[in-house]
Amino acid sequence: PIRGGFSFKSKKPRIMILMSDTGGGHRASAQALKAGFEHMYGRKYHIDIVDLWSHHTPWPYNEFPKSYSFMVKYPFIWRANFTLTQPRFVHVPLSTAMQAVCGPSISAAYDKYKPNLIISVHPLMQHVPVRVLRRRIESGLQDPHTRFATVVTDLTTCHNTWFYDDVDRCFVATEESKQQALRLGMPEEKLRVYGLPIRPAFSHGLPPKATLKKRLGLDPKKPCIILMAGGEGMGPLEKTVNAVANQIGAQAQLVVVCGRNAALVQRLRAKTYPEGMRVNVQGFVTNMPDFMGASDVIITKAGPGTISEALICGLPMVLNAFVPCQEEGNIPYVTENNVGVFETRPAAVASVIKSWLEENGRQLKALSARAKALAKPGSLFDIVKELDGMVK
Repeated sequence: PIRGGFSFKSKKPRIMILMSDTGGGHRASAQALKAGFEHMYGRKYHIDIVDLWSHHTPWPYNEFPKSYSFMVKYPFIWRANFTLTQPRFVHVPLSTAMQAVCGPSISAAYDKYKPNLIISVHPLMQHVPVRVLRRRIESGLQDPHTRFATVVTDLTTCHNTWFYDDVDRCFVATEESKQQALRLGMPEEKLRVYGLPIRPAFSHGLPPKATLKKRLGLDPKKPCIILMAGGEGMGPLEKTVNAVANQIGAQAQLVVVCGRNAALVQRLRAKTYPEGMRVNVQGFVTNMPDFMGASDVIITKAGPGTISEALICGLPMVLNAFVPCQEEGNIPYVTENNVGVFETRPAAVASVIKSWLEENGRQLKALSARAKALAKPGSLFDIVKELDGMVK
């Protein structure tokens, strides 16, 4: 049964952003949206970022984030799960069963946070939360003006559960995602194509590259390669560092972001590099916009947020890894738009970048120009402005 109630009177409109820590992108998107609201509207809204599954559902559903972390370590398991749950005749009955178990606790979460607007940035937070919301409105337990919006945080290859036609608005990043939503029955008038909600620092416009290089202790006159390993510092990072050092050496400087892998930070800082080659090894950083803005090329996995931010910075990309299924479509998005390549072999990664640096970086400059042309630097504020208009 749906229990609880609401108060029509509130000092501030309240926004509830639904996310889950299944990968870092969903939380990052939620935080970007909150920061976007605060930048545009100051203290107009009270905003809560809520990990709905972990904190407001019973076992076993509250274990979803842990199960995701396990499955992505074994690509065949994750691919099977992703593929088998794509069809509506599978995920709709599953969500109905989920609603029977989780509905009361999700309703209690609505009572706790009292949202005027609910925003989902996770593929598993459409069907059940929307149904619970509609039932609460029908039962007189929820303000009938409460709206529900989905902000899709994948770039091109989206799980079908992102698209539920009973949401009030659905924001997607690319035309490919819009066409997928239309094929699945999403009304076109509910769809918006703005890009991904990236961190506000990228939307504001970064200082000149030479200024950022000086600020970070880098040589403003030398090309900078940034190598990113993600928050946990995973991937063939050390082998790639060795390959860049061996093939490129003092022709460029290298920033290595190791995330939370402290042991890797120590090993890389202890290494000897070619004479004249500057290597800046970082752990987990909070000023990533500065590091990306100071760089001239990026080596990274095919995460949608990083790709979107790299485009804004005009960074040619070497994609060297991907999460199966949802990140696979990001590779042709980069390669077919001729803003980067996909290469997993460290020696080949270094060879590609070395070729880009030849002829005074002529090819690198052309790639950079195409990246900036493809970028959507205003996407966050476009999304936030429309979300603001949904609050009544």
